[in-house]
Amino acid sequence: MTASLPLFPLNSVLFPGLVLPLNVFEERYRAMMRELLKTDESEPRRFAVVAIRDGREVAPTAPGMPDPTAVPEIGPAAGFGDDPIQAFHRVGCIADAATIRERDDGSFEVLATGTTRVKILSVDASGPYLTAELEEIPEESGDGAGTLAEGVLRAFRSYQKRLAGARERSLSTGADLPDEPSVVSYLVAAAAVLDTPAKQRLLQAPDTATRLREELTLLRSETAVIRHLPSLPAVDLTRSPTSPN
Repeated sequence: MTASLPLFPLNSVLFPGLVLPLNVFEERYRAMMRELLKTDESEPRRFAVVAIRDGREVAPTAPGMPDPTAVPEIGPAAGFGDDPIQAFHRVGCIADAATIRERDDGSFEVLATGTTRVKILSVDASGPYLTAELEEIPEESGDGAGTLAEGVLRAFRSYQKRLAGARERSLSTGADLPDEPSVVSYLVAAAAVLDTPAKQRLLQAPDTATRLREELTLLRSETAVIRHLPSLPAVDLTRSPTSPN
């Protein structure tokens, strides 16, 4: 199944089920939100989020360091080069905007939730904002996903305890964590303190079992590393940091 949707590139990875707050101030994304607001409230207000591989989340608006003579970039593909699709990872996630609130200055406060993984087939920069032709990626279970999910939950609880110890404060217990394998795989992928390439690999895993298997390896490795670190950033299990657009 394919669809054409607005494209919102970020310096982070969105997973199905993850809550995404956005502070939208660039004109190209303001235009996107104004268009989404035209969608009836009874219908989903959908756009696609993709992680940036080579480019800038916020386009330069004035000359500055390191080149004071640099010319500011404008347009829907600003910061992403002449062929925008090359600047992005090819697997992203559809976001459903539950809240789009326009501020007095014309910027927007947006709260969205990741729903479905998609493959980016093409990117169109001819309009006021980027759009993409997308193909939905079905979530296959894979062999042994249930057993792997149990192991990942145990490893994640240990990981949480190590994080709490490293920060000298407690995290939520694992008592309220889900047990459905695909939900476990995305929750852990979102919550673990990993860089963007590692999170992207988890997003585009071919099936749930493969994702869980890689998470088990990563969690064990990260838990061992945390023992030697004095502090780590706080982690929210379902919410990513607010993007400055």
